[in-house]
Amino acid sequence: MTAPDPASLLHPVAAGADLVPRHVVRSRLFGRRLAIWRADDGFINIWEDRCIHRGMRLSAGVNDGAELVCQYHGWRYSNRNGNCTYIPAHPGEAPAGALRVATFACAERYGLVWSGDSADASPPSIPALEDAEVLVLRSLPVNAPVPLVLEGLARYSFRPTAALGSDIPVATSADAGNPFSVTVTATTAGAASSVVFFVQPADAGRCVIRPVLSPAPAPGERLVTLRHHAGALEELRAQLEDARPTEIAVPLPVATLEPLRSGGTGGAAGGRRPQLQVRVARKWLCAEGITAFELVPVTGELPSFQPGAHLDVHLPNGLVRQYSLTNGPDLTDVYRIAVKLEPDGGGGSRLMHDSVHVGDVLDISTPRNNFPLRRDAARTVLIAGGIGITPLLAMAQTLARQGLTWELHCFARSDDHIAFGEMLDSLAGSITRHVGLTPEQTGHELGRIVRPYAPMNHTYVCGPGPMIATARALAADAGWPEAAVHFEYFKNESPRDDTSAFEVALARSGRSLRISAGESLLDGLRNAGVDLPSSCEQGACGTCIATVLEGEPDHQDVYLNGSERAAGDRMLTCVSRAKSGRLVLDL
Repeated sequence: MTAPDPASLLHPVAAGADLVPRHVVRSRLFGRRLAIWRADDGFINIWEDRCIHRGMRLSAGVNDGAELVCQYHGWRYSNRNGNCTYIPAHPGEAPAGALRVATFACAERYGLVWSGDSADASPPSIPALEDAEVLVLRSLPVNAPVPLVLEGLARYSFRPTAALGSDIPVATSADAGNPFSVTVTATTAGAASSVVFFVQPADAGRCVIRPVLSPAPAPGERLVTLRHHAGALEELRAQLEDARPTEIAVPLPVATLEPLRSGGTGGAAGGRRPQLQVRVARKWLCAEGITAFELVPVTGELPSFQPGAHLDVHLPNGLVRQYSLTNGPDLTDVYRIAVKLEPDGGGGSRLMHDSVHVGDVLDISTPRNNFPLRRDAARTVLIAGGIGITPLLAMAQTLARQGLTWELHCFARSDDHIAFGEMLDSLAGSITRHVGLTPEQTGHELGRIVRPYAPMNHTYVCGPGPMIATARALAADAGWPEAAVHFEYFKNESPRDDTSAFEVALARSGRSLRISAGESLLDGLRNAGVDLPSSCEQGACGTCIATVLEGEPDHQDVYLNGSERAAGDRMLTCVSRAKSGRLVLDL
């Protein structure tokens, strides 16, 4: 019979008991260094032990329960998929989706953690361990090749717990269950006990013995049993290392451990096409007129995201709507969104409220983030108006988890209109509810909140357009620099003029296009085969932004701030046009 390819198998890389909370375990498989950590939600991550920035070992990093933080330059990586979530040297930018560490398959069985390069493989099934309570014995690294270790383990002898300290005769037999394990059974007149030795191929000349005892002894007998096997295994290790060859002529076996490719966000997709399918796992009323949804992946893991991100939901009637993700950093297995019912809207919110039910499958985009949270502020002020709480809730949870200084101000008609009120109550931070205020009272409170400005303070505002405009103006009057005032509009309510026609030159391809009156620049580019990504397509989210090399844009968006508009080097292609007769874009 042909031996199975080692690369097609899963191998033990740690004991489950090694993965204590907020700890990172260092391991090795087929020469590949691994960093293994369990998140607070129970998910076990097995990653290449190397930060993608400067190669620092991630096993020396900090496991905060939701992210793993490299100790060298503070790059943070997300539970479940290894996406980079934050780069301290670029605090105002959301990391590209392609920035991720290599991740590997993971499974648990018999008290051990297993990995390999096959996502479809399973740990071996060992009859002696099935349907029995087992005890994981001490793991033992051995400087000897796998065949020599397996041969030595087949000669291992021990006494069952019931026979310890006695002269009862013991019969021992060994059985090779698979190419990387040996089962040794000790039998007396009244009892039988088995130790299954799984051998982890760390390198060609080094491995780790991971023994599992079945059945497990009674709690009061475990210490003496552990001591018995620890002594016997130490003797065996000495024998094996004395017998190892000085040179290993045939490294056995060597597999190329390949990382999994699923679960990453990848690059930004062009157009407005869905990229994921999710199932509605939960739907509930989280405030007056606001329905919350929890979405789980149909297959695989959900791509990670940063606070402030949103996703496109492609509705069954053809509408596409954008909803902010409210998840904190510890909620990585679902996407949580909230939808406010807009009776006079275009029908998207009505469909989500009335026609989307638990169990339904929806097409969505991967998360996009044009409203990223800085984590280097001395103080962060979050200002939410109504449904604008959604992206700020994700920010508040992140800031609270990292122990940073922040405050959240919620403006709403009443307490019943504040979404996720019970979650706000659970946050350990400064949260102020401003309810039932008139526009004048709201302006007075906003002025009080943003005064005075202090260095390294940042504020984030999301809500109705007039409220955002008021907060921005008041912050400017109080001395806040534009770079410290971040905002996100849910829609662009400013008047737009599409009566102009202009020429667009594409610097990278050398092509020229004519954009006619009534045609958006985005549509003109797509008609010419330039497939730009987009989301809201009304000048609010910033997804379709392009770099301007020459010419003067006619800004008609609500995404760019005053200085960004004045610079004239970027424009939103979905709504903005040209004041000059010609634009040159970096496309």
